[in-house]
Amino acid sequence: MPHKKCIIVHGCPADSGDTNFNKHWIPWLTENLRAHDFVVETPLMPTPWQPDYEKFKAEFEKYTVNENTILVGHSCGCAFLVRWLGETQTKIAKLILVAPWKIAETETASEQEFYNYPIDTSIADKIGKIVMFTADDEDADGKTSLKLFHEALGGEIIELSGHGHYTLGDMGTEAFPELLDNILQ
Repeated sequence: MPHKKCIIVHGCPADSGDTNFNKHWIPWLTENLRAHDFVVETPLMPTPWQPDYEKFKAEFEKYTVNENTILVGHSCGCAFLVRWLGETQTKIAKLILVAPWKIAETETASEQEFYNYPIDTSIADKIGKIVMFTADDEDADGKTSLKLFHEALGGEIIELSGHGHYTLGDMGTEAFPELLDNILQ
Protein backbone atom coordinates (compact mmCIF):
# COMPACT_ATOMS: atom_id res chain seq x y z
CA MET A 1 0.00 0.00 0.00
CA PRO A 2 1.47 3.41 -0.94
CA HIS A 3 2.17 5.69 1.99
CA LYS A 4 -0.30 8.46 2.61
CA LYS A 5 1.03 11.94 1.92
CA CYS A 6 -0.56 15.36 2.17
CA ILE A 7 0.99 18.72 1.26
CA ILE A 8 -0.81 21.81 2.56
CA VAL A 9 -0.17 25.19 0.92
CA HIS A 10 -1.15 28.12 3.16
CA GLY A 11 -2.93 31.29 2.12
CA CYS A 12 -1.65 34.82 1.69
CA PRO A 13 -1.79 37.35 4.55
CA ALA A 14 -2.73 40.93 3.78
CA ASP A 15 0.57 42.42 4.94
CA SER A 16 4.20 41.63 5.69
CA GLY A 17 3.69 42.05 9.43
CA ASP A 18 2.12 38.61 9.55
CA THR A 19 4.95 36.07 9.33
CA ASN A 20 3.20 33.01 10.77
CA PHE A 21 1.64 31.16 7.85
CA ASN A 22 1.26 27.75 9.50
CA LYS A 23 -1.91 28.70 11.34
CA HIS A 24 -5.71 28.63 11.31
CA TRP A 25 -6.63 24.93 10.88
CA ILE A 26 -3.27 23.82 9.42
CA PRO A 27 -1.56 22.79 12.72
CA TRP A 28 -4.69 20.93 13.88
CA LEU A 29 -5.02 19.14 10.53
CA THR A 30 -1.32 18.27 10.46
CA GLU A 31 -1.45 16.75 13.94
CA ASN A 32 -4.58 14.73 13.16
CA LEU A 33 -3.30 13.45 9.81
CA ARG A 34 -0.02 12.36 11.42
CA ALA A 35 -2.07 10.44 14.00
CA HIS A 36 -3.45 8.52 10.97
CA ASP A 37 0.11 7.77 9.72
CA PHE A 38 0.17 10.45 7.04
CA VAL A 39 3.34 12.18 5.95
CA VAL A 40 2.34 15.87 6.10
CA GLU A 41 4.35 18.73 4.64
CA THR A 42 3.52 22.42 5.01
CA PRO A 43 5.91 24.47 2.85
CA LEU A 44 6.35 28.10 3.88
CA MET A 45 5.90 30.16 0.75
CA PRO A 46 8.17 33.20 0.33
CA THR A 47 6.63 36.67 0.78
CA PRO A 48 3.03 35.46 0.47
CA TRP A 49 1.72 38.97 1.21
CA GLN A 50 3.11 39.70 -2.31
CA PRO A 51 2.45 36.35 -4.00
CA ASP A 52 4.89 35.54 -6.78
CA TYR A 53 4.26 32.37 -8.76
CA GLU A 54 7.91 31.67 -9.61
CA LYS A 55 8.97 32.08 -5.96
CA PHE A 56 6.14 29.82 -4.77
CA LYS A 57 7.05 27.27 -7.45
CA ALA A 58 10.74 27.20 -6.45
CA GLU A 59 9.78 26.47 -2.83
CA PHE A 60 7.02 23.98 -3.65
CA GLU A 61 9.17 21.93 -6.00
CA LYS A 62 11.46 21.01 -3.08
CA TYR A 63 8.70 18.51 -2.19
CA THR A 64 7.83 15.29 -3.99
CA VAL A 65 4.36 15.16 -5.54
CA ASN A 66 3.02 12.03 -7.22
CA GLU A 67 -0.16 10.03 -7.86
CA ASN A 68 -0.39 9.14 -4.15
CA THR A 69 -0.26 12.76 -2.95
CA ILE A 70 -3.19 14.77 -1.62
CA LEU A 71 -2.75 18.51 -2.18
CA VAL A 72 -4.65 20.98 0.01
CA GLY A 73 -4.62 24.69 -0.71
CA HIS A 74 -6.04 27.56 1.29
CA SER A 75 -7.07 30.80 -0.43
CA CYS A 76 -4.19 31.95 -2.69
CA GLY A 77 -2.58 28.54 -2.18
CA CYS A 78 -5.40 27.17 -4.34
CA ALA A 79 -4.56 29.51 -7.22
CA PHE A 80 -0.93 28.41 -6.99
CA LEU A 81 -1.71 24.66 -6.91
CA VAL A 82 -4.13 24.75 -9.84
CA ARG A 83 -1.65 26.68 -11.99
CA TRP A 84 1.23 24.39 -10.98
CA LEU A 85 -0.80 21.28 -11.79
CA GLY A 86 -1.65 22.74 -15.21
CA GLU A 87 1.98 23.56 -15.90
CA THR A 88 3.43 20.25 -14.75
CA GLN A 89 0.54 17.90 -15.65
CA THR A 90 1.31 15.96 -12.46
CA LYS A 91 -1.12 13.19 -11.49
CA ILE A 92 -2.31 13.32 -7.87
CA ALA A 93 -4.75 11.39 -5.68
CA LYS A 94 -6.85 14.34 -4.52
CA LEU A 95 -6.99 18.13 -4.76
CA ILE A 96 -8.79 20.01 -1.99
CA LEU A 97 -9.34 23.75 -2.36
CA VAL A 98 -10.33 25.54 0.85
CA ALA A 99 -11.81 29.02 0.32
CA PRO A 100 -10.23 29.13 -3.15
CA TRP A 101 -9.17 32.55 -4.38
CA LYS A 102 -8.43 33.65 -7.95
CA ILE A 103 -8.92 37.41 -7.91
CA ALA A 104 -6.03 39.86 -7.60
CA GLU A 105 -6.73 42.45 -4.92
CA THR A 106 -4.08 44.91 -6.10
CA GLU A 107 -2.81 46.13 -9.45
CA THR A 108 0.79 45.01 -8.82
CA ALA A 109 2.28 43.11 -11.75
CA SER A 110 3.27 40.09 -9.64
CA GLU A 111 -0.19 39.76 -8.09
CA GLN A 112 -1.93 40.17 -11.45
CA GLU A 113 0.39 37.51 -12.90
CA PHE A 114 -0.19 35.21 -9.90
CA TYR A 115 -3.97 35.13 -10.23
CA ASN A 116 -4.75 35.96 -13.87
CA TYR A 117 -3.97 32.76 -15.75
CA PRO A 118 -6.22 30.42 -17.72
CA ILE A 119 -7.15 27.30 -15.76
CA ASP A 120 -6.06 24.16 -17.60
CA THR A 121 -9.26 22.10 -17.58
CA SER A 122 -7.36 18.93 -18.56
CA ILE A 123 -5.88 18.63 -15.06
CA ALA A 124 -9.24 17.33 -13.81
CA ASP A 125 -8.47 14.10 -15.71
CA LYS A 126 -5.21 13.68 -13.75
CA ILE A 127 -6.74 14.08 -10.28
CA GLY A 128 -8.50 11.21 -8.51
CA LYS A 129 -10.93 13.51 -6.71
CA ILE A 130 -11.50 17.27 -6.50
CA VAL A 131 -13.22 18.89 -3.51
CA MET A 132 -13.81 22.60 -2.87
CA PHE A 133 -14.79 24.03 0.51
CA THR A 134 -16.69 27.31 0.71
CA ALA A 135 -18.92 28.94 3.31
CA ASP A 136 -22.31 30.58 3.26
CA ASP A 137 -20.66 33.75 4.59
CA GLU A 138 -17.61 33.83 2.27
CA ASP A 139 -16.79 37.17 0.56
CA ALA A 140 -18.32 37.84 -2.86
CA ASP A 141 -14.88 37.55 -4.53
CA GLY A 142 -14.41 34.21 -2.79
CA LYS A 143 -17.72 32.99 -4.19
CA THR A 144 -16.71 34.22 -7.66
CA SER A 145 -13.34 32.47 -7.33
CA LEU A 146 -15.04 29.22 -6.32
CA LYS A 147 -17.27 29.47 -9.39
CA LEU A 148 -14.26 30.01 -11.69
CA PHE A 149 -12.45 26.94 -10.33
CA HIS A 150 -15.56 24.77 -10.26
CA GLU A 151 -16.63 25.66 -13.82
CA ALA A 152 -13.14 24.74 -15.07
CA LEU A 153 -12.45 21.64 -12.97
CA GLY A 154 -15.75 20.28 -11.70
CA GLY A 155 -15.58 18.34 -8.45
CA GLU A 156 -17.57 18.38 -5.25
CA ILE A 157 -18.48 21.64 -3.48
CA ILE A 158 -18.93 21.54 0.29
CA GLU A 159 -20.50 24.67 1.77
CA LEU A 160 -20.32 25.00 5.53
CA SER A 161 -22.21 27.55 7.58
CA GLY A 162 -20.38 30.35 9.38
CA HIS A 163 -16.82 29.46 8.26
CA GLY A 164 -16.16 32.69 6.30
CA HIS A 165 -12.76 32.50 4.59
CA TYR A 166 -11.70 29.53 6.76
CA THR A 167 -9.44 31.57 9.01
CA LEU A 168 -9.26 31.15 12.78
CA GLY A 169 -11.07 34.47 13.21
CA ASP A 170 -13.93 33.39 10.94
CA MET A 171 -14.20 29.81 12.20
CA GLY A 172 -13.60 30.48 15.90
CA THR A 173 -11.65 27.21 16.14
CA GLU A 174 -8.60 25.46 14.70
CA ALA A 175 -10.58 22.22 14.40
CA PHE A 176 -11.70 21.41 10.86
CA PRO A 177 -13.13 17.88 11.10
CA GLU A 178 -14.95 18.10 7.75
CA LEU A 179 -11.61 18.55 5.97
CA LEU A 180 -9.95 15.78 7.97
CA ASP A 181 -12.81 13.39 7.17
CA ASN A 182 -12.61 14.27 3.48
CA ILE A 183 -8.87 13.55 3.36
CA LEU A 184 -9.30 10.26 5.21
CA GLN A 185 -12.05 9.02 2.84
